[in-house]
Order: sequence, then C-alpha cells, then structure tokens
Amino acid sequence: MNQASTYNKEAFLQVLHDRRSIRRYDESVKISKEEMTEILASATKAPSSVNLQPWRFVVIESPEAKAKLASLAWFNQRQVETSSAVIAVFGDLQNLNYLEEIYSKAVELGMMPQDVKEQQVTSIRSLLSGISEQGNRDSVMIDSGLVSMQIMLTAKAYGYDTNPIGGFEKDKIAEAFDLDKNRYVPVMLLSIGKALDNGHQSYRLPVEQITEWK
Repeated sequence: MNQASTYNKEAFLQVLHDRRSIRRYDESVKISKEEMTEILASATKAPSSVNLQPWRFVVIESPEAKAKLASLAWFNQRQVETSSAVIAVFGDLQNLNYLEEIYSKAVELGMMPQDVKEQQVTSIRSLLSGISEQGNRDSVMIDSGLVSMQIMLTAKAYGYDTNPIGGFEKDKIAEAFDLDKNRYVPVMLLSIGKALDNGHQSYRLPVEQITEWK
C-alpha cells in the first residue's frame, strides 16, 4: 500500500473541485475566533523558504475595521461587507528575525538535533544576509501566496467559502491597520464566510496545453 492510499483522496479532491471564488456571503454567519484560529493554524502548514514562515495575517471582522477596508477595496466592497471576515495577508520582509526562534523551538520539540540546528542557522543567516532586497521580496511573496491558497482550501474543508482579492490600495493598507509599510508587504485579501450561492464554474485550460514533457 503506498502512502497516498492512506489518505482520503476523494474528500481532498472534492474540496479542490468545489472551491469557488465567492463574492456574496450570508451576513448572518460569523466565524468564531477559535475556528478562525484553527483554519489559520492548519493553513500555516504550507511550505516556506528555509521554514521562515514570512506570512502575517490581519483578520478584519469588526464593522469599523471592515468599513475602513471597504474604502480601500476598490470594486470589491460587496465581498468585504457581506463576508464573516477578510483576512489580509502580508509578507514580513524582516522574517529573518524569527530564524533563531523557529529553529530553537524545533530542537525543543525533538524535531531537530541541536548540532544540526546550529549548522543550519549559521548557513541560513549567511545565505540570506547577502540576498538582494528584491530577492527577499520575491521569496516572501511566493511563500505568502502558498499560505493564501492553503487558507482557501482549509476554509472550504471547514465548510466556508473564500475569494482572493488583489484589487485594493496596496500602498495604504498596511498603515491603515497599524503595520509598518516598509516591513509588511501586502499580498492579497481573502474574504471568508458562508456563500449565498454556489458561485460560477470557470474553464481551465487542459493539461496537454499547458504542460511539456521532456
């Protein structure tokens, strides 16, 4: 029996196939802080470069915060206003600050020997200290994109729906929610809630058209 057969492939594929980008939600449905925390905790199993986990979240759920966001969300106000919450995903450009904490905790939990931790921390710090600002930003954006997709799939597994939003005032949103705009780069907004409809199916190009085999 291979490892894949030990998982429920059908259930996972159902989540993939059922996910839709939803733009109107049932306003009576509110996701509790406890359940939202579970969703985010599961989603942060996403991979990241040298496990630095550069993603940072702002869960925008209060009427005041959503009103502030709506003014920055261009033509996406309906998702903001009707969703249970909007998760603003940011990338932390100073994620190297967490290197020691992450790797020390791995040692404490028995995930990594101390000597391996020391070797890796030294190597990673040396490698990343020489990376360009653009290189760091590119890496952070890729990692934050990975966790964003994980949030959407995890939310669907919990029975909620989402919509990734890229149209908003990216130069203003960090400061609007009390973040340092020079450190935290906006990646996307994710509205989340219970859909009022099934959303629209969309066509995907066939694998044969988008893939080359060498």
